[in-house]
Amino acid sequence: MPSTWPPHAPRSFHVLAKPSGAICNLDCTYCFFLSKELLYPGDRFRMADDLLRTYIRQLLESHRGGDVVIAFQGGEPTLMGVDFFERAVAYARELARPDQTLQFTLQTNAVLINDKWASFLRRHDFLVGVSIDGPREMHDAYRVDKQGRGTFDRVMAGLEHLQSHGVDVNVLCTVNAANQDHPLEVYRFFRDELRLNFMQFIPIVERATSDTLTIANRGWGDGNRSRPLYVNHGSSVTDRSVGSAQWGEFLSTIFREWVRRDVGDVFVTHFEAALASWLGVPPAMCIFQETCGTALALEHNGDLYSCDHYVEPDFKLGNIRETHMVDLVASPQQVAFGRAKRDSLPRQCRECDVRFACQGECPRNRFLATEDGEPGLNYLCAGYLRYFHDIDREMSMMASLLRAGRDAPDIMDVLEADERERFRGVGRNDPCPCGSSQKFKMCHGRLRVTS
Repeated sequence: MPSTWPPHAPRSFHVLAKPSGAICNLDCTYCFFLSKELLYPGDRFRMADDLLRTYIRQLLESHRGGDVVIAFQGGEPTLMGVDFFERAVAYARELARPDQTLQFTLQTNAVLINDKWASFLRRHDFLVGVSIDGPREMHDAYRVDKQGRGTFDRVMAGLEHLQSHGVDVNVLCTVNAANQDHPLEVYRFFRDELRLNFMQFIPIVERATSDTLTIANRGWGDGNRSRPLYVNHGSSVTDRSVGSAQWGEFLSTIFREWVRRDVGDVFVTHFEAALASWLGVPPAMCIFQETCGTALALEHNGDLYSCDHYVEPDFKLGNIRETHMVDLVASPQQVAFGRAKRDSLPRQCRECDVRFACQGECPRNRFLATEDGEPGLNYLCAGYLRYFHDIDREMSMMASLLRAGRDAPDIMDVLEADERERFRGVGRNDPCPCGSSQKFKMCHGRLRVTS
């Protein structure tokens, strides 16, 4: 422990520990993190047991709040084996203070999940995120193994083990060129076929320069022997990247169905974050907070980085074997990193009417120029602008219901009554009264029929 508690240390923070580094049993084409093994040439990429204990001890010591999340990601963390995680749980329960409550989380591709894994995860109440990109053809477009084969069937088998054991599961779905135009198909697949009620959608934005774009388009897996180390440079994006307009339409389309039939039953992180913003409270998602810097990444050898999206040399804070984690989190370098999210916003963003909900989103995506030529505009700006404007009416109504002491799901009854009156007498081919410039049958008419 530091002899003097650092003045800028946050009360709590989040660390994604990567016990197997960037090593994975899959070769997902868009996974730029696979290239991070270039940071440690010749390494075994396995977290040593003494470092695991050091990490957990320092994480617990650094938290002044009672709730501590102990999170593992990769690469693919299940490559470490069940015994490694048995030891992690034992260390955490041995070292935790009486006032601390532990939550264990694991992000996995689920390929290695079997009954032994599922039993362990249920026994210790792990929250497990499973990476799935939608139905088979969308999932297999980029989520492939080392031989280039689709992984859908193996992921479904792993998910079945988790669900049969009652493990708490959410889905992490990347939105990319293969699934960006199929939002309802993706959403309904998760909700109706897989019976998953917690969803997180992540836009794939792979940056490249004019010199690296051709190589980047070939993917980041082992099959691309000429891949460079991925860093947040360049104003071009790969062919796999989601389009800005498509990203906004993806979120808006799912929201229109969710807010009319699934509030309280299905939880989508982007919608939860937006509702927090409309209520005037900080959202849980760091990308929508005014500043950042409290979501860090720990590599297998103890190197701590500013963020999971910034595991690159310029953003290495130090090593927890040499410097206590809380000193690294509170270091001037990390404090400056977190404040830069707010301080580097261009004027166009500062004056935007949805800044309260967007806050410029993640700095890793801010590589375009604004209308007046100022750098720092988010690549996804057009999509987010459309999305936040689309959801404003319903979010405002939901926030008002909550302030009045009612429940969020009441919005569905309110909307049903409102829309019954609003769309009375509107023909299928008439312009939709919502102002979308689409025919009614292609807009709210479609939702009313299909939902």
